[in-house]
Amino acid sequence: MTIQVLIADDQEMVRAAFRMILDSQPDMRVVAQAANGAEAVEQARRLRPDVCLLDIRMPELDGLEATRLLAGPDVPDPLNVLIATTFDLDEYVYRALRNGACGFLLKDGAPGLLTEAVRAAASGNSLISPSVTVRLLAHMAPHRDRPAPSEVRPARRGRSGPDDLIEPLTQREVEVVRRVARGRTNEEVAADLHVTLSTVKTHLGNVQRKLAARNRVEIAAWAWEHGMVDESSPNGGR
Repeated sequence: MTIQVLIADDQEMVRAAFRMILDSQPDMRVVAQAANGAEAVEQARRLRPDVCLLDIRMPELDGLEATRLLAGPDVPDPLNVLIATTFDLDEYVYRALRNGACGFLLKDGAPGLLTEAVRAAASGNSLISPSVTVRLLAHMAPHRDRPAPSEVRPARRGRSGPDDLIEPLTQREVEVVRRVARGRTNEEVAADLHVTLSTVKTHLGNVQRKLAARNRVEIAAWAWEHGMVDESSPNGGR
């Protein structure tokens, strides 16, 4: 099945380069291009591509606001948005993820990272440039005194969002979440815990349901915000 991609960037050379990389993949096709954020939102809503690849600094409407309009918490049927930017600023990364982006890449990354991120976004997963992942998420952890997830009471009916647990996480789910928060892939989590890949996917599905999270980025952010990750541990345990 071909992954349909919309590219939005105010620089024509960047759009051309991204299109060349993506169109060279047998499972990808660029279906639209936009030179500003407003045009990107209009085309994305009309075409509903599998992945929207957005720059941040664009005229008329920047990529962060475009992300919120296409994938934000108030969007009933959000699209998959992937940010690609020159600016490695924590404020940008944080806002992009909070506005619903499922990935964040730097433009100087390898072409293989771009295609991998597009495939991840299309399948409902996420990818953040390795150079910013742990640094970013560590900044999301100001509340080390919050209770462990197993101690958090279920959320009240009618509430939603990654800060609200519908029901407590199991110990195994906590172990999976901690590793996801450290940027480990499903395959690496499975190897760490000596379980199958399908088991990891099942645990992540349960976690997404319990947190009302839309992707693993929100799961990872939730883990850091709730003090679940020990930065001195390679596996993210406490």
